[in-house]
Amino acid sequence: MIRLYLPLFLGCVFCGLVAGSYAQRPLPSNKELASPQIERRVDALLRQMTLTEKIGQLVQYNATQSHPAGTEKKSTAALNVNPPGPGGVDSYELAQKGELGSMLNAVGQDLTNHFQHAAVDQTRLHIPLLFGADVVHGFRTIFPVPLATASSWDPDLITEMGRTAAIEARTAGVNWFYSPMVDIARDPRWGRCTEGAGEDPYLGSVIARAYIRGYQGKSLGDRNSVAASVKHYAAYGAAEAGRDYNTTDMSDLLLRQVYLAPYRAAAQEGAATFMSAFNSLNGVPASANPYLMQTILREEWGFNGFIVSDYTAVMELIRHGIALDAASATEKALKAGVDIDMNAHFYDKELPALVNSGKVPMAVVDEAVRRILRVKFALGLFEHPFTEGPEVTRAVPEHRPLARRAAEESFVLLQNKPVNGKPLLPLTGNGRNIALIGPLADDAPDMVGAWSGANNFEDVHTLRQSFTEAAQQEGFALAYAKGTDISGNSNAGFEAAVAAAEEADVVVMALGESSDMSGEAASRTHLDLPGNQQALLEAVQATGKPIVLLIFSGRPLVLKWASEHVPAVMEVWFPGMETGPAITNVLFGKTAPSGKLTMSFPQSVGQVPIYYNRLPTGRPIQYPDPAHPDAYVEKKYVSRYLDESNDPLFPFGHGLTYTAFAYKDVSVSAQRVNASALMKDRKANPLIASAIITNTGEREGSEVVQCYINIRGASTEQPVRSLQGFARVTLKPGESRKVEFPLGFDELSFYNAKSQQVIEPAEYTVFIGGSSLADQAARFVTLP
Repeated sequence: MIRLYLPLFLGCVFCGLVAGSYAQRPLPSNKELASPQIERRVDALLRQMTLTEKIGQLVQYNATQSHPAGTEKKSTAALNVNPPGPGGVDSYELAQKGELGSMLNAVGQDLTNHFQHAAVDQTRLHIPLLFGADVVHGFRTIFPVPLATASSWDPDLITEMGRTAAIEARTAGVNWFYSPMVDIARDPRWGRCTEGAGEDPYLGSVIARAYIRGYQGKSLGDRNSVAASVKHYAAYGAAEAGRDYNTTDMSDLLLRQVYLAPYRAAAQEGAATFMSAFNSLNGVPASANPYLMQTILREEWGFNGFIVSDYTAVMELIRHGIALDAASATEKALKAGVDIDMNAHFYDKELPALVNSGKVPMAVVDEAVRRILRVKFALGLFEHPFTEGPEVTRAVPEHRPLARRAAEESFVLLQNKPVNGKPLLPLTGNGRNIALIGPLADDAPDMVGAWSGANNFEDVHTLRQSFTEAAQQEGFALAYAKGTDISGNSNAGFEAAVAAAEEADVVVMALGESSDMSGEAASRTHLDLPGNQQALLEAVQATGKPIVLLIFSGRPLVLKWASEHVPAVMEVWFPGMETGPAITNVLFGKTAPSGKLTMSFPQSVGQVPIYYNRLPTGRPIQYPDPAHPDAYVEKKYVSRYLDESNDPLFPFGHGLTYTAFAYKDVSVSAQRVNASALMKDRKANPLIASAIITNTGEREGSEVVQCYINIRGASTEQPVRSLQGFARVTLKPGESRKVEFPLGFDELSFYNAKSQQVIEPAEYTVFIGGSSLADQAARFVTLP
């Protein structure tokens, strides 16, 4: 089985044109929203609306008041919600008056239908509400965190997960997801890297498209579909110092070539909505940035949905210092392109006077309302405003196998060194004593990670529960010891843990972060194991017993000591509700790990931000010796650290399994490519890069074959290598297969200093292998 992922995620409007000037507008990004029938309905409705009713569509609040009896616990308690909204706002009263367009984190049929009846039955124009929620990796059935599922390199799986979440959430009245988060994250100190796909723009773009397909389905009008909200636009993942909400500053070339790529892919896939970010970008807060929202998103990419601010981001324009008061913040945000003010209480307070004074033209208000109504019509809310049928309130049994497969595919086997002449994993249980040690071995709440939907912890299967069941099936004796708390400093449990290890043949240790140590407002300056878990690991390792170390986290951690002293290390992230069965299946070889890293793991925190697709330097740490062409020399005055290697501990794309793969015959279909022809016809026949991959081990396994390119001789520096294709390949022992990657305009182009997407005469090197360190290559050149 081979699945190739080569989306057309880079655009087709820049070449030969200075960014921002175009001969014609691009086609609308979402064809449903461009429907003439919908536009006629929007026009007719807009003509009937008063200014107050129009402004109502532009505001969004929590369900903080007026809950019908018995619905309070269904509203927001189970979701990772922000603080309550501004005082004095009665959401239900606004809905009754037709002055509320949408709600956030109002969950449950009773609650959403209560508000929807107010908006539809008790108002003059009967305009339904949108109900948005942070459904990031599952609704009731909780999947692994997004950084984990990205490590599967399986977009089809992610689409299926997104569809499952949409189906479940629609039964609870939710019709709009604040997801996917597509921010590129190169700094593991930033806690929100757990919500995204990692450091690479190509992979991030593939995964962004996969989420949109899952959430929105083939049609927004399908009653199992939800509108996606792509966040956080833009470049939020590049916050300085890895600190949440902090500023971002970068060149336009870096912005377009790296950070905007997944947003653009999501827009091209038809995302219905975007969310503006908290951060400023190059001195202008994203939520008041017309260059981002108007010039790039709407004019260049043709986005025709609406933009919602992040939580109180319009209000925060005052704190950013570009607005002196609520009125100026409102004016700047709306004119820049923010259509919905999430919970700031600014638009509804300030817009009447701003419109009446002429500071905000009525046309600006009308256009914002138009965008929102388009989405409501496309979702079919005017025809079917209420939620009917049985509500999903617990994890759906039929969805558990998908959650288990997602977890199994997301695990990354970082190392698996021999013990007594053979790799420690997979384990065999027959007649053995196994010790399970660590604070995360039997901790249901910390298995689901940040933004874990409307989960019930009772639905989570822990590792201890599954090991207890496996002990009978596999025939081993199990001893369990917690050892310590996740972030505590007490060593009171060390003695029991060491005693359990001394009696065991092999030790499985479950260490790492708690769920709230990654996610929003969870930046860290220390990336090692929290609390005294490192001390526990060292105490158990001193027994001399072989250890399998399982790392639970929402980000890359510093694992240098473990890599030197522990035979087997597997990153399991936060795997969701099927944690126990999935880990048990992989450890005992019922399934094999196949995940690959989507973020580089540093050797020390001083290396971050660290990422594979770095730009070259004129003084690399190694460069050719002119007197000996095949040799490399190291010098003092080069780009290096005095006290640490430049290399990551585990590189992007790395991941082992229980078999081995060999690559050979990397080749390209042509030695010369006509750049001008590709510039004129961006759909022209692509170059084909290929390689032969063989399973050289003794069991079936899956490998993610990765294709990278390097470009030399261009007008702007290009990364030392950049991912431009990948394929999941499953091979039996001894089986070989040829894997091909088409490389056309999107894969071979880059941005020049004028922010134009071009192919120039240059020398290309193609690498194909099992990680970003792939060393087998072929070359070709592009000619004028």
